[in-house]
Amino acid sequence: MLEAQELLNNLGVILKLAENAGQAILQTYEQKDLDLTLKPDLSPLTRADSIAHELITAGLNALQPALPVLSEESKLIAYEERQQWITYWLVDPLDGTKEFLKRNGQFTTNIALVQRGEPVLGVIHAPALGLSYYAAKGHGAYKKRASGSPVAITVRRGLTGPPRVAVSRSHSSEALPQFLEALQEYEELSIGSSLKFCLIAEGTADLYPRLGPTMEWDTAAGQCIVETAGGSVTDLQGNRLRYNKRSLFNPHFVASGGDGNRIKSSAPACTYNNG
Repeated sequence: MLEAQELLNNLGVILKLAENAGQAILQTYEQKDLDLTLKPDLSPLTRADSIAHELITAGLNALQPALPVLSEESKLIAYEERQQWITYWLVDPLDGTKEFLKRNGQFTTNIALVQRGEPVLGVIHAPALGLSYYAAKGHGAYKKRASGSPVAITVRRGLTGPPRVAVSRSHSSEALPQFLEALQEYEELSIGSSLKFCLIAEGTADLYPRLGPTMEWDTAAGQCIVETAGGSVTDLQGNRLRYNKRSLFNPHFVASGGDGNRIKSSAPACTYNNG
């Protein structure tokens, strides 16, 4: 287990690693040919995904050689091996590949440290926006622009108007309209990648319902940032998302700000995926 000071020491290094990966991604982003291929599940893969994966994996291995790294672009690691892990890195080198391909800037690099199934450090870097969000358990959550100093962030509390709901720009689901209808009044904020977690953490949005498939690397860094900022990320039964399960799929979930539990209590139960 990493001690508190070691967590803080790692946080700065991981932030810099994410920024370096972001710079490598931007070099590819600015090229005309993004070298698109399809994975076996038909999800998109670009040269930028692979470059960022290699850079981050090498950096994490140099920082903590004893800690395993699980990345979206890693080879499949059997649960029989993973279940022995107490502490490990969980990485999405390029979250929001569809946004990357659309060139709208709403893609991120996500790095999380997981201990005993719980994300305790998280970094989300949006290279095209020059923006980073990061947190370590017990040490606060922060937002930092490329040329600025870190600013502490917290979820919004004391809701006085319609809740602001962050929804995916590129991933919809049949259950989402039902969820939103139950809220009756709400303001919809559409944004790509794990930036939806960041909107919750900084108080710009109040709810982020995700009622379609996601993987553990999609959510770990965002969950750490939201929870450290005072919010929650739970399945539809109110249980915190856990990590390093046999199946790496998440259940459907809702990320919530300060008034999230009160708001989402009116939302209907929805069908789970295979999390």
